[in-house]
Amino acid sequence: MDARQVPSQGRDHHLPAVAASQLTPQALQQRFSHPPIWSPEVRQEPAYLNRPLALASVLVPVMMRAEPTVLLTERTEHLSTHSGQVAFPGGRQDEQDADAVAAALREAQEEVGLDPAAVQVLGQLPIYQTGSAFRVTPVVALVDPAAVLQPNPHEVAGVFEVPLVFLMNPAHHHRHWVEIDGVRREWFSMPYQAEGQEHFIWGATAGMLRNLYRFLVA
Repeated sequence: MDARQVPSQGRDHHLPAVAASQLTPQALQQRFSHPPIWSPEVRQEPAYLNRPLALASVLVPVMMRAEPTVLLTERTEHLSTHSGQVAFPGGRQDEQDADAVAAALREAQEEVGLDPAAVQVLGQLPIYQTGSAFRVTPVVALVDPAAVLQPNPHEVAGVFEVPLVFLMNPAHHHRHWVEIDGVRREWFSMPYQAEGQEHFIWGATAGMLRNLYRFLVA
C-alpha cells in the first residue's frame, strides 16, 4: 500500500494549536517535570505481521534552535521494515541496553551520529505498538543544534528538520483510513514541504507526534 495515494479524510482545524511560547526548551522542561493528567490518542495499530512483539525505542529529538525543530530521518529503501519512510532515529532494544532511554540514545548515535553528550532527555511518551509488531517507547529529548550529525548511509537516506510549531498544530494533521482484508486501518499524516520537496510523515511517526501534541495541549 502506498499511503500517499490514500486520500485525506480531513484535518483537525477545530482543535487548538500549541502556542509557540509552550514549545521553548524551558517550557518543554517544565511540562515534562510536571506532567498533566492526559491520555494518548493513538496506542496501537492493527497487526499485519504474526510474530512475537519486540521492544524498540525511538528518540524524538527537539533541536534547540531559536524556533525549535524536530529532527527526522528518511529510511533507506532496502531496510526490512518501514523502508523509505520518515522516522525518528531508533530501533530494536538490545540486551546490553540498560533501558529504553539507553536504546534510543544508542540507536540515534548509530543512525545519525548524534553524540549522547549533546542530548538532554526530557522524558518518555506512552508505548506505541506498531502493526509490524514493535512496542515502541518514544524518548523525548532536547538536542544541541551545534551537534555534528553523520548519517549512516546503510540505514538513513537523509535527515531533515520540521518546525515543532508546525507539527503541534492539528490543522496540519490529516486523517486517513482504508479497509484491507476486512480490517479498517486508520492513521495520521503530516505532509511537510521544504525546499521544493514533500516529506510525507505518517503512520507510527505521525501517531507518536499526535500523542506529543495531546500531551502538550492537555
